[in-house]
Amino acid sequence: MTRMSHVISMKTVTLSRTLDYLRGGEPTAHQQQILDTMREEARAVQRRVDYQRIDWGLTVPEALEHLIMGRADAEGERVGYAYYAALLAVLECIGSDPVDVGVYSKPSTFFGRMDEELRALGVPADLLPCSFLFADFTDLLPFSIPSPMDGYPAIGYLPLSKAKSVADAYTAVLDRLDHDFTYDAKLLIDKLNVEHEEWQTALKYGHTMDILVFCIQG
Repeated sequence: MTRMSHVISMKTVTLSRTLDYLRGGEPTAHQQQILDTMREEARAVQRRVDYQRIDWGLTVPEALEHLIMGRADAEGERVGYAYYAALLAVLECIGSDPVDVGVYSKPSTFFGRMDEELRALGVPADLLPCSFLFADFTDLLPFSIPSPMDGYPAIGYLPLSKAKSVADAYTAVLDRLDHDFTYDAKLLIDKLNVEHEEWQTALKYGHTMDILVFCIQG
């Protein structure tokens, strides 16, 4: 599947709340309302897929029902697209409003090179861009999900507790970073600092969001 560009956005979620919708069992009345919203989102995504005459061998609504039951065991080379689209529908309904990070023609290549530059300047491996942009969010789930054939959409994640550490690490080397990457590093610094500050405020009011999720879509 060829894509000309990839949009990166991020949002905050509560991991435990996310998992509550992906374990099967009887939902509460409130959870049922959220599930209904997820199902409507999945149907909307499927309409766009149908309009493009794409067949993944599994519809997004079917994939969502599998995830809700705590499984992702459909067979077929392309079912990963449906499962990831369904997972994005889940995150859309329980996460914060998305924040745009940027548009990249080859994000894995660009941020891979940025990793190399930052690593050479002493930034620890666990704070490099690819360590969270391409960390597989599905690894946090209680069951495995087939990946899309070309790696997109990708769903990365970063614990909110590490957001300021990443921003501080990039800030410390910004004046020595190759000019090809300073704009994007500054962008990440600014957005991660904002997320850290909002997270600290949210904690004071009893909110429990603890994960930044990065969605990379074509």
